Amino acid sequence: MKRRRSQINQAIAVSAVLLAALFCLPMLVVTPFRSALFGREEPVDETETEPPVPFAGGDLDASRILRVLKGETVEEMDLGTYLMGVVRAEMPAAFEPEALKAQAVAARTYTMYKLQTGGNHGPDIDICTDNACCQAYIDEESARANWGENAGAYEAKIEAAVEETDGQTILYGGVPILAVFHSSSAGLTRSAGEVWVNDLPYLQAVRSPEEGERIPNYYSRAELTKAELKTKLQTAFPEANLSGDPGGWLTDAQRDPAGTVVTVTVGGVTVKGTQVRGALGLRSACFTWEAQDGKMIFYVTGFGHGVGLSQYGANQLAREGADYREILTHYYTGVTVEPYQG
Repeated sequence: MKRRRSQINQAIAVSAVLLAALFCLPMLVVTPFRSALFGREEPVDETETEPPVPFAGGDLDASRILRVLKGETVEEMDLGTYLMGVVRAEMPAAFEPEALKAQAVAARTYTMYKLQTGGNHGPDIDICTDNACCQAYIDEESARANWGENAGAYEAKIEAAVEETDGQTILYGGVPILAVFHSSSAGLTRSAGEVWVNDLPYLQAVRSPEEGERIPNYYSRAELTKAELKTKLQTAFPEANLSGDPGGWLTDAQRDPAGTVVTVTVGGVTVKGTQVRGALGLRSACFTWEAQDGKMIFYVTGFGHGVGLSQYGANQLAREGADYREILTHYYTGVTVEPYQG
């Protein structure tokens, strides 16, 4: 009887040990990892947006790969991706869709012209993102930061402008033209020969429907002291005689019908109005001047060199119902708009 009771007690003891082990084992396993399992995690931003989807344009643009100099780095990208960056940078995204398409085609054509003529970066670079050399460029992230709440709509407009004009190029005699453009003219664009050394048949003066009240800083004013004016003019035109009253330093301005200065005499030397614009940092060569309180005041209309496509003029034509082909054949004389096979 005692033996049987002892066996029962032993069985109960073993069972108790097993039960204790059963309850304690999870704690033994979990405890070393308690902080990882139950500790406070960093909050996750559930509203974080997905990264931008890379642009996938048309087949013609996608088939042409460019070597683009961005700062000190050369980056390979297809033509469509490059054009997205250019249109973002060069034209306000709020513009009419047909104006944005015209800009996309002009930018594509300018790029093709650079490729055909060899550009100015040597054999290993096709084009750069410096607007003083080639065309301005901005990436999507930076553009979206600038656009704010309109970012999605603006990016979609520019994507449509590039994709819907896939491969379309401005041609003269079957080859891409030097498709230069500017912000706004004084109601009449200028021929290439008036601004630069050589004239080009497709870059001739045409009427441009600028609406000054819609254009920021369409009318601007520059004020220079006598000393500032003399320094700037003497640096640009060292042969000019800038003695005496500064009111007589600039004379005999020859103007086109829109009032843009074609030539002007500076201290006895005849120069182009564009050269004076550059020397004085004026927004355009459509300017007048007057001496006032010991200073020279310049009154300026428009912005840019005035040759080729006027961006604000193109936007106005688009408002009036013109499509991008009509806009381009208006601003570039005698051209066609079609894919370039070269």
